[in-house]
Amino acid sequence: MDFASLAAQLNTGKILPEAIVILTILVILVGDLIQGRTSSRWVPYASIGGCLAAVGALALQWDTGDPLSFFGEFNSDALSIVFRGIIVLSAAVTVPMSIRYVEQSGTALAEFLAILLTATLGGMFLSGADELVTIFVSLETLSISSYLLTGYMKRDPRSNEAALKYLLIGAASSAIFLYGISLLYGLSGGETRLSAIAQALATTTSDNSIGLVVSLVFVIAGIAFKVAAVPFHQWTPDVYEGSPTPVVAFLSVGSKAAGFALAIRLLVSTFPLVSDEWRFVFTALAILSMVLGNVVALAQTSMKRMLAYSSIGQAGFMMIGLVIGTDAGYASMIFYLMVYLFMNLGGFTCVILFSLRTGTDQISEYAGLYQKDPLLTLCLCLCLLSLGGIPPLAGFFGKLYIFWAGWQAGAYSLVLIGLITSVISIYYYIRVVKMMVVKEPQEMSDSIKNYPALQWNLPGMRPIQVSLVIAVVATSLAGVLSNPLFTLANDAVVKTPLLQASNLELPVASTGASVATTMPVRASENSF
Repeated sequence: MDFASLAAQLNTGKILPEAIVILTILVILVGDLIQGRTSSRWVPYASIGGCLAAVGALALQWDTGDPLSFFGEFNSDALSIVFRGIIVLSAAVTVPMSIRYVEQSGTALAEFLAILLTATLGGMFLSGADELVTIFVSLETLSISSYLLTGYMKRDPRSNEAALKYLLIGAASSAIFLYGISLLYGLSGGETRLSAIAQALATTTSDNSIGLVVSLVFVIAGIAFKVAAVPFHQWTPDVYEGSPTPVVAFLSVGSKAAGFALAIRLLVSTFPLVSDEWRFVFTALAILSMVLGNVVALAQTSMKRMLAYSSIGQAGFMMIGLVIGTDAGYASMIFYLMVYLFMNLGGFTCVILFSLRTGTDQISEYAGLYQKDPLLTLCLCLCLLSLGGIPPLAGFFGKLYIFWAGWQAGAYSLVLIGLITSVISIYYYIRVVKMMVVKEPQEMSDSIKNYPALQWNLPGMRPIQVSLVIAVVATSLAGVLSNPLFTLANDAVVKTPLLQASNLELPVASTGASVATTMPVRASENSF
């Protein structure tokens, strides 16, 4: 094989965004090695610059054709570009909110950012992985980096406990997932590429159907752990409560997006013979996640635990789009992830600011916050109300699109349960808003009575402020100006051959496609 044909098959330009992230990691590590702690003055900005450069490289790859690279192991199609963009943007927003938090804890900032970008790199590769070995290596890169981030506050017993629980449960989940894909490898006769596995399974006899179902069960268990779906959610509340808050913010968006990208690519491409079975299982997971996540959140007293159960419920909403399997379903799920990125990270930024000033995350300690910090109160209210689905914020239109796509596809029970649990979720979000705004001055909590004066000139506070403003503005405007985002999500689905091929097998595919093209118009009408 000559060099020209080898270069054409490698097609290394498709991993340019990941190469930028790798280069950024190397710059951070070498700079920290040379300068030591003084590197903290420029390392965060280098990290943000690398993430934004990766987003620019992803934008340049849109509609370039020939998405396969490295002999088919990596697929840079429109679907992977969108998911990789969500993951790297979540890292870019997480970096500025981490600076003050990490430095105040007395730990090294450069190491933290290097591990964070390594997790980002794993999630990006996982979103485009089209081969079993690549999938597992990418998944473990994301998982191991997440374990390290969870236990990064070595002097905090809660962080150590959270990391240990996450490691043990995550290792079991990885082993289960590995067993599932090893069965795929055996059933397909030794194939590792997803397309080759699908072709091999299509030609096998029904004698292998039991093995295929067993493989499906193990694969779904691994995916459900990554997206924190019930009953594989046990790690979520403890990890969210004990981990550093910036880590929780990244895991709630970046890790979840990578899990859904893996679910779409792996289930749709390799399990078409048992599509009814995996859709039934995900229907049950969606119902359990929506019900348990939103109901249990009502009883929480810690803000981080409440947001943990909220994220479980939000995963249930997103799974509706995966279950119905139409163009509109996939597009609405991608759109919801886009807006969830900003409203969830904005909420966690507010929690970080409050904990930096008071040292607590108890909901009762937010009582009377409006009297001392109106800006933080307004930002947190907007983010929580958007998570609850209050119009005209972005979360309302995200849920509207998902429920509308589900209703058009005939998933009436899922939509009704989603509507009921969404109303339940509004209660615990409104409870926090009421705690901050309605309380009289004499009902202030002790933390608010001793609330320190605002000092934005402290090191690391301005980046938090910038991160908060970006998240809140995006949350507010993404609802009113939702058409561009939904058009992007819809184009990602329409331009992905894998999803179009799968939709040909669904009787509602044509209906879903028409819904996908008309829903942005509906968004415009509702916005005004």
